[in-house]
Amino acid sequence: MTTAAVSWTVAPQPVGSPESAALLRAYLVELADRWYRLHHGRGVTPEEIERHLGEMAGEDAALARPGGVLLVARYGGEDDPAGCVGLRRLDARTAEVTRMFVRAGRRGLGGAPALLAAAERTARDWGVGRLVLNTRRDLAEARALYARHGFAESAPYKAPEEDPFAEVWLAKELGRAG
Repeated sequence: MTTAAVSWTVAPQPVGSPESAALLRAYLVELADRWYRLHHGRGVTPEEIERHLGEMAGEDAALARPGGVLLVARYGGEDDPAGCVGLRRLDARTAEVTRMFVRAGRRGLGGAPALLAAAERTARDWGVGRLVLNTRRDLAEARALYARHGFAESAPYKAPEEDPFAEVWLAKELGRAG
């Protein structure tokens, strides 16, 4: 018996849309909850989530065109979005990958590689030759994913006060599309 492969579709979505807002909230809740459990021995509170969402609003606004994009992934033709990744141009040569997230129920099905591939295609379309990102040491799954996809540790590209949670900086040189 054979089964058909289920595919992912990835497309730009307005960062202010209800679907995008729900994905970005889910991203924040998961990351913040992990942070608070590791550093404070408790989960994040609703008040802390609202405060952090307010702090992220300016960064998320930079995911709008012309200098950025939020790519949203759907799994197997489903209507509900299952993941996202943001791409924000930093300069003529460099773009930042940010807000990489796949919902827990869809992990392990190829969504993260599909999102990264879409971000790379978009960056190449923009004429960008280098991708950068930052993450935390406790996000071992994310670090392993990025390493499998050609990202290597690099020097920080932001001042510490711009992203106080950043602990690991990664970069990838983009070759020519082939």
